[in-house]
Amino acid sequence: MKTRALIRKLADRFPRRLAERGDYVGLMTGRLKDETNTVVLCLDFDEEVMSLIEGQERKVDLILTHHPFIYGTKHKVFQQDEIKRRLCARVDELDIPVYSMHTNFDAGRDGMNDALASALGLSDIRPLETCPMARGGRLAEKTDIRLFAKSAARRLRVPYGLLTQGGKAQIETVAIVGGGGSSCYGAALSEGYDLFISGDAPHHIRRSILAHGYNFLDLPHEIEKIFIPQMKKIIAEFDEDLFIIAIDHEKAPEVIR
Repeated sequence: MKTRALIRKLADRFPRRLAERGDYVGLMTGRLKDETNTVVLCLDFDEEVMSLIEGQERKVDLILTHHPFIYGTKHKVFQQDEIKRRLCARVDELDIPVYSMHTNFDAGRDGMNDALASALGLSDIRPLETCPMARGGRLAEKTDIRLFAKSAARRLRVPYGLLTQGGKAQIETVAIVGGGGSSCYGAALSEGYDLFISGDAPHHIRRSILAHGYNFLDLPHEIEKIFIPQMKKIIAEFDEDLFIIAIDHEKAPEVIR
């Protein structure tokens, strides 16, 4: 497939204007090739992914990540991160471009948060009015919040969740935003959702949620690895002959009891 045609189709589905202000999306390093036959999908491009690519017999034409490989200017990032500077030099030497789709993928139709909401089994999924990146929906039936929290962790393939329960014990509606969106709980609360799910919640956010008599489920940032199968499905819609190498190598932190 012509590379620019692939990028154009992705940009039509997840336009740059959907990205949060100050986010870094698009081409991170390298030059796009005329043709793309093989794409590597990963949540983060790091040393482990690089080693796996170097061990491939098949020539890779494009690395497509969710989290930006270089968050900022190369000069500034490389001053602070020697590992990333060396990694960039290695991938540039192999002439493989790295392209990242971050908050534009989170907010877009059939992107991150639509995929997460669907994986939870929600129906009537829609963007929140005051936080359009988040998605809200309805459970098939009223459910005990603790049972749902365990089910949510299992469905989103993480080993644990941290439940802050200050609201209803039986829930019917759920809102979610992947990654570190805990500060957006107010949008879900004001729009009447019984539970808000996100990750990376600091102590003061959890205290505020309790003070508002609300429910919050903190799931590890790694739930965003749903990016890999979701993006694989989307790319297949564009060209089913593209060869996809899906690298899901990230694991949530170990729980110590």
